[in-house]
Amino acid sequence: MSNDERRERRRPSIRLFSLFKGFFLFILFILIGVAAFTSVLGVIMLQDITADLPPLEEIKPSLTSIVYDRKGRIIARLFEENRTWADINTISPWAVKAILAAEDSEFYEHQGIRIKAIVRALLSDLRTGAARQGGSTITQQLARNLFLSRERTLQRKASEAIIAIRMEKIYTKDQILEMYMNMAYFGHGAYGISAASQNYFGKSAGDLTLPEATMLAGLLPAPNAYTPIRHPDRAKTRQNYVLSRMIETGMISEEERTQTQNAKLTYIRSEDSRVAFVMEDAPHFVSHVLFRHLLPKYGRDLIYRGGLRIHTTIDMDLQRHAESVISKLKFEGALVTLDPNTGEILAMVGGRNFDESKFNRATQAYRQPGSAFKPIVYATAIESGYRPVDRMLDAPLHFANGWSPKNSDGKNKGETVLAEALAMSINTIAVRMAQVVGVNSIREQAKKMGITTPYLPEDLSVALGSSSLTPIEMATAFSVFANNGQRIDPFAVKEILDNNGNVIEQNGPLLTEALSPETAVTMRSMLMQAVSWGTGTRANMNKEGYQVFGKTGTTNDWTDVWFVGGVPDMVTVVYVGNDNHKTLGRAFGGTVAAPAWKEYMDEAVKIMNTPKQFTVPSGIGVQSVTVCRTTGYLATKSCPKAINLMMAVGQAPESSCPLHGGNYLDARNDPNAPLLLLTTDDRSIQAQYQIVWKPDDEEITQDQQTQVQIQNDTPPPAPDISPYLYDPTPASALENRYQELLRQYNINN
Repeated sequence: MSNDERRERRRPSIRLFSLFKGFFLFILFILIGVAAFTSVLGVIMLQDITADLPPLEEIKPSLTSIVYDRKGRIIARLFEENRTWADINTISPWAVKAILAAEDSEFYEHQGIRIKAIVRALLSDLRTGAARQGGSTITQQLARNLFLSRERTLQRKASEAIIAIRMEKIYTKDQILEMYMNMAYFGHGAYGISAASQNYFGKSAGDLTLPEATMLAGLLPAPNAYTPIRHPDRAKTRQNYVLSRMIETGMISEEERTQTQNAKLTYIRSEDSRVAFVMEDAPHFVSHVLFRHLLPKYGRDLIYRGGLRIHTTIDMDLQRHAESVISKLKFEGALVTLDPNTGEILAMVGGRNFDESKFNRATQAYRQPGSAFKPIVYATAIESGYRPVDRMLDAPLHFANGWSPKNSDGKNKGETVLAEALAMSINTIAVRMAQVVGVNSIREQAKKMGITTPYLPEDLSVALGSSSLTPIEMATAFSVFANNGQRIDPFAVKEILDNNGNVIEQNGPLLTEALSPETAVTMRSMLMQAVSWGTGTRANMNKEGYQVFGKTGTTNDWTDVWFVGGVPDMVTVVYVGNDNHKTLGRAFGGTVAAPAWKEYMDEAVKIMNTPKQFTVPSGIGVQSVTVCRTTGYLATKSCPKAINLMMAVGQAPESSCPLHGGNYLDARNDPNAPLLLLTTDDRSIQAQYQIVWKPDDEEITQDQQTQVQIQNDTPPPAPDISPYLYDPTPASALENRYQELLRQYNINN
């Protein structure tokens, strides 16, 4: 064949080759263009998607804040998502291995994505026409949880992969794994490995065993479907899958798998805890802290998302005992205990059952204290220079408007030493004392001692406790007697730390002098008489060796009863009364509140390991004296009733009781002889109710019968008394207010 013929035959092939070459170059050019465009677009997308990735310390959303008692025990969790952040180094190695085996065994080898897994998932998705196949790495899952929705689309999966690659360049593998384990949802309201280990097993994430860790790891794909609490068979199947993966990756032995499969697990939670706060204990106290302190000061976001550590003053052993005592009352009640030296609230019970009533009677119930208020009247008198050995008439009282205050037994015993008048809660003497010292002085003294209520009457009824005030106010006032005259401000929060351990708030004692130390010690000794032999004997702890001071309180028609008192380092108030002010039916502070106080304090002193005896610091000018309860002079061996009191140095009588064997002339000339404090009573009443003693060898003139100090030449206006001065906080209104606060702060409960 000639060369020409051969050339003719090759021309079609050459033309075909040239055509194919041109088409190939065209396609190659297009592909290069698309690749370039895709690369540029990818870079733009990558920059756009990842430009604002936060540093690690900022990726800790919605952390649970925890409330602790004074000994570091958890009493409440405040959260949107129940999550407590755990450092990767504090998490059980079994939990780390189990999650890696179940979710991403090649985590430490890849760069954020697994190409084979993505191709396999992509082919499956293309066949089905939707994004259904898995294959996401731990980094991809974290990217989705942090920045993306959970919709199943190709666009979302592409974004997920891009963010995962970028995250691998920003964070270390351990940081990514730590974030993932703290972000993952494990069911039953538990977000993160710490919350899960607590919710399911009641332990920290660092203490998880292999059986526990594999069970938790198996929950991750679908916590609600695999929960061992509701679906134990499904949970066991998932646990076996995790164990198989751990065998395949060489993380455990066959023996360990068998032991794990046979292990019996015990779960502590049986239902969801998806609520805004879980109050495991002390609900009235926690609500008080939450709505009076935390939310107003820090706002909802920081409290419910900030992972704060809130250390309170309460002691849970004391609190549980207090709740037990109040729950057994026949009527509603409240109890609050303060440390009188610091103001720390040691226990607070606002009612018998928080689920039935959110009304916190310890802090919100404005009620009449009755005779429990009288110590403030007597403290005003002692501070003004009067003494517990001075005397006043227990005699009938009548005012122009018809008010005629009477004693509880309807009787009058005549001239009475002030110490006995307080111990036996004599109403007429309390009113006369208010006449002597003045109502305004009593009101001012009450405010100095921590009575903050705006509902203090401006008439003589204040002496009988017609005020409207709260139990915590009474505890504050009586703390002045325990703390040698210093008033404390009650507080519930000792310290708050942020989630990095930085202190953002600290609180401690705030002391203000409310009484002179001498007056406080004198009053304390007078109130010890009330417990030893007065109206408060059912609160007596002498057999146990404890000094107790206190005072009963009972209001008109037996509607409210109290016992307020203390031992060294503890002051406690027990209040009992119906929310609707219905009578308790001849119930007295001494017969209802005092026994409950005693039951509580018998155990409380052991829990708190309190001292048994009060100590008087050096420098306080007081002395111990034993006096006759009848005359107020120093007691003789013949005095049928003698009492021991603390009095300011130089104020005690120097002579012995002239009525029971002492020398009358010495008594008459005693510069510190007890005074008879008279108001503007009718002279016939004075003569009828005064004590008269007369030596055999001497005629006594009227002026020598007694030393008289007459006060208030002009009687005060007659008081206008009503059964209840004011009740600004009916229980129903405060129940509604509680619900309003939940709505205001967007809290689910």
